[in-house]
Amino acid sequence: MDKLASLFQAHFGCTPTRITPFTGAGSNRRYIRLETDEQSAIGVIGTSIQENRAFIYISRHFAALNLPVPKVYAIATDGMRYLQEDLGSRALYDALAPARARGFSYEKDDENLLEKTLRALAHIQIEGGKGLDETRLLSPRKMDTRAAMFDLNYFKYMFLRVQDIPFDELLLEDDMMQLAKTLCGEVCNTFLYRDFQARNVMLTTTGEPRFIDYQGGRFGPLEYDVASFLWQTSSRYPEVLKERLLEAYLDELSTLRPIDKDRFRERLKNFVLLRTLQVLGAYGLRGIVERKTYFLNSIPTAIDNLQELLTQGVCRSYPYLEETLQRLCEAEINYGTNE
Repeated sequence: MDKLASLFQAHFGCTPTRITPFTGAGSNRRYIRLETDEQSAIGVIGTSIQENRAFIYISRHFAALNLPVPKVYAIATDGMRYLQEDLGSRALYDALAPARARGFSYEKDDENLLEKTLRALAHIQIEGGKGLDETRLLSPRKMDTRAAMFDLNYFKYMFLRVQDIPFDELLLEDDMMQLAKTLCGEVCNTFLYRDFQARNVMLTTTGEPRFIDYQGGRFGPLEYDVASFLWQTSSRYPEVLKERLLEAYLDELSTLRPIDKDRFRERLKNFVLLRTLQVLGAYGLRGIVERKTYFLNSIPTAIDNLQELLTQGVCRSYPYLEETLQRLCEAEINYGTNE
């Protein structure tokens, strides 16, 4: 922390009088708030210089375009520590806590915050992708067929295998590859946030969204982020609200580039499927294998989401994948470590 204090001193010309580590951060990076009565900044101690470089580069690229992200104030000579703008302590996820406590009943103010966030996302994706240097992004630098297969195989090995769901490796691989090609066969020049969720959106005192934790971003399809956000397992947005938010996003998107809304909606269904499978892979690893309660508790909702997708016929073009997923939905989930 002494090095962060030195960075603060060098940038602001004064020594921080309060240094407060964050607790419960969801990544390996450590976050510390450094303050005086007049100045404040967030110090970051990273574990990967590549991640730090990606975050700093993307932040400065976005800031130059007046997109709503934190400014990077100062960087240590070793690249492992840096100071960024303090966006406060109120994440969108926290602001929506009362709605979740009410049984996922979202009020008008909640809906307005969500709509602002989705509209701002469109600008991050379209404007943020312009002039972005692919060579300075983390690998994989684009969401192509190969990257989609990473997600699908994550699900296959960290959830299907853990649950002992029987499947033919080659038949499943064929359908997964076809799904990946359908989703990611087009060249994209738009920014894919990759981990777009309410925890990664900070709110200003006037309720304006500001975005964080996009260091894993890459070039990729617009639909992926929308699927990640609207079908976030912990949020359980009602269908009527999802539709309102999707329409608001598409309206904003149409001001930035031509868009075929019907085609977007059709493609979105398959991205919801991809994202649901990727999330189940994460829950298999973090919950069933590593025994983390939050992820264990989230599995039933994710399975319900998957069953709803199957009922809607989203997987009909991939018959063996559909058959395998139906067996999974009908199976009794094993919450042990499978040892």
